[in-house]
Amino acid sequence: MADEHSAAGAVLVVGGGISGLTAALEAAEVGNDVFLIEKGPSLGGRVAQLNKYFPKLCPPSCGLEINFRRIRDNRRIRTYTMTTVQSVTGGPGNYEVKLNVAPRYVNSNCTACGDCTAACPDEVDNDFNFDLDKSKAIYLPHPMAFPRRYAINKEKLSTEGAKAVTKACKYGAIDLEMKAETLTINVASIVWATGWVPYDARKIDNLKFGQSPAIITNMMMERLASPSGPTDGKILRPGDNKPIQSIGFVQCAGSRDENHLEYCSHICCMATFKQMSYVREQYPDAEIYVFYIDLRTPGKYEKFRAERMADAKAKFIKGKVADITLEADGGVTLIAENAVTMEKISQKVDMAVLATGMQPSAAIEPMPVAVRQDVNGFLLSEADKGYYAAGCAKKAADVVTCAQSSTAAALKALQVSRR
Repeated sequence: MADEHSAAGAVLVVGGGISGLTAALEAAEVGNDVFLIEKGPSLGGRVAQLNKYFPKLCPPSCGLEINFRRIRDNRRIRTYTMTTVQSVTGGPGNYEVKLNVAPRYVNSNCTACGDCTAACPDEVDNDFNFDLDKSKAIYLPHPMAFPRRYAINKEKLSTEGAKAVTKACKYGAIDLEMKAETLTINVASIVWATGWVPYDARKIDNLKFGQSPAIITNMMMERLASPSGPTDGKILRPGDNKPIQSIGFVQCAGSRDENHLEYCSHICCMATFKQMSYVREQYPDAEIYVFYIDLRTPGKYEKFRAERMADAKAKFIKGKVADITLEADGGVTLIAENAVTMEKISQKVDMAVLATGMQPSAAIEPMPVAVRQDVNGFLLSEADKGYYAAGCAKKAADVVTCAQSSTAAALKALQVSRR
């Protein structure tokens, strides 16, 4: 290699979630050089926010820690966090890519001791926990963060806070004068693993998200159930921390709807069945209500679905929730029409979970270069350019499918680099 940013036949992987990690490792472990970039302060993506994931209901540490160790031990992979693509010029086999590296304001001296966070007086909404609690303006991105280094939200750091965190750090890791950088790399092909975002439930007016803390999304439920979450894993109603006696799951919240997401996100039904198991573990007598259009649990997951549907205290209503009303005691009432009996149903619950779909990040944030997308914003591979879409950037999918997709993308990217 000529220098740190030049590697003949290298592959650029854009996105550091489970798909990007998989693509990078598959390419590197057969001998290729890989640049892996992530716009956030750490790798791990959406999987890091889950309590458990399929198929074995493992905690995210199960898969991420192994992959992080493999990346740490593989000298062919160069990782850059807080980094985005600025431009791509050239052609397949010989691309020049300019990268923007945003300042972290914490340098490599950081040991993640936590003294700075303890000293910091400034609190901000905790994005990782979907604003269910607060974090400090200087923070470790999440418990499994890789690299394990703090970052600073400088816009939220007061003058007093800046002095406090600088004084608290005995390693000289705080650098509030850190500047953005531009790097130029040369690669043969690009894997776009830009991931997904939960559909914005605030856009679904009739479901009243944001009007009551008792109405949450399925990803918020993952954080509530996680031992590293805002309630240390206890499922409590946000707002008053009330233990729940009843809960309603609203399927296809914004999905299969021409006004929102026209497609099925594939995993929402399975996520609800998984979350039913979270509820049942903590609340053996809680009443569970699931409002659905169809229940889609493909292949090997049929048994998992059957076990949850056999729950005597779970009721499944085939009908789309048309409205949610807020109750004086903090609960909510779900209103729907049963598509089988044609009767109108009003079911009061302590908490409602909206099963929002998966929207590709590329549909929300414009791509830095021209990449083909379908009508829903999912990326399309372009073999003639050496561009390959992977994971949930390509289609809504579970973790296993993302791993398969990313392996395929890596193999195709290698073919370009070895022409």
